[in-house]
Amino acid sequence: MLEEFYGQNPFVLGEQEKTELLTRELKELTRHHMECCAPYAGMLRGMGYEEDRVESYYDLPFLPVRLFKTMDLKSVAGEQVFKTMTSSGTTGQAVSRIYVDKETAAAQQKALVKILSDFIGKKRLPMLIMDSPRVVKDRNLFSARGAAILGLSMLAKERVYALNDDMELDLQAVTDFLEKYQGKRVLVFGFTFMVWQHFYKELVRREITLDMPEAFLITGGGWKKLVSEHISREDFKEAFRKQCGITHFLDHYGMVEQTGSIYAECECGHLHASIYSDVITRRYQDFTPCEIGEKGMIQVVSVLPRSYPGHSLLTEDEGIVLGIDDCPCGRKGKYIRITGRMQKAELRGCSDTYAAKF
Repeated sequence: MLEEFYGQNPFVLGEQEKTELLTRELKELTRHHMECCAPYAGMLRGMGYEEDRVESYYDLPFLPVRLFKTMDLKSVAGEQVFKTMTSSGTTGQAVSRIYVDKETAAAQQKALVKILSDFIGKKRLPMLIMDSPRVVKDRNLFSARGAAILGLSMLAKERVYALNDDMELDLQAVTDFLEKYQGKRVLVFGFTFMVWQHFYKELVRREITLDMPEAFLITGGGWKKLVSEHISREDFKEAFRKQCGITHFLDHYGMVEQTGSIYAECECGHLHASIYSDVITRRYQDFTPCEIGEKGMIQVVSVLPRSYPGHSLLTEDEGIVLGIDDCPCGRKGKYIRITGRMQKAELRGCSDTYAAKF
């Protein structure tokens, strides 16, 4: 059924068409996971779930995302697990364990490329990675952070790491990369705090400015640390405009429990839901859906997870649905703003957990 999604632009469907498509697929996924994951089936029976009463995906049960830290939830046999992903976490935190088979991994990769290609084009570009190559070599570090780097690397025709194994700026590698691709479009990817701490601040400390007007800066992984330092998203962008000449920015929101289903930032600064996923904001008192413009808890749904029941999750993030089908950028679907973490919720984003350890 996913071929129906892959055959279309990720942001082409209006609300009614997308709702019908997501409802059909997510009901089927719920049925699949009930048949293949006994703990999940038990939870749904305990909730009194009845598929016949589901009119749209808004009515489907959701699991708290924290459950993946305390339970092994998978809908495939052990020998079918292709890789086990872990969420980011600070020292002492339990991490989520996500079991992915080859089919799910391929679907996640394909969706990620389709989504990002709508923003940066389909051509593979050179990529400068604001991280150390050790993060994808050391299996102890290979979590959401390593997965994000490997996933986005599919968009790259060449990868160059800007930091060495000690997380120090390798200025020679950076300048060689920029000289090689001078005047050409390139991608720069890094988690928000790491880009700020190890790249921007180091350039400022060394009194170095770079000329990167064709660079497309892709960030993600949380803003908590920068917000605590009173650095807004606009402050962040303005700093890179002045220091590096960067004018193209693409932040995104996502999580290891729904890898591939990212919410990418458009030219208007809005995070967009693709046809592979959606966001529902819910009220704290009774979990009813919020109105547009009303802040609530974020529920995320995705058609991609088939090897584990991660298709409908209640996160510990807060946000606002800003509108549907009417963003000035022209993309259809919901566009949202993430306002932060709920009080007393653990840090989760790769950027924020790295900042806490740092």
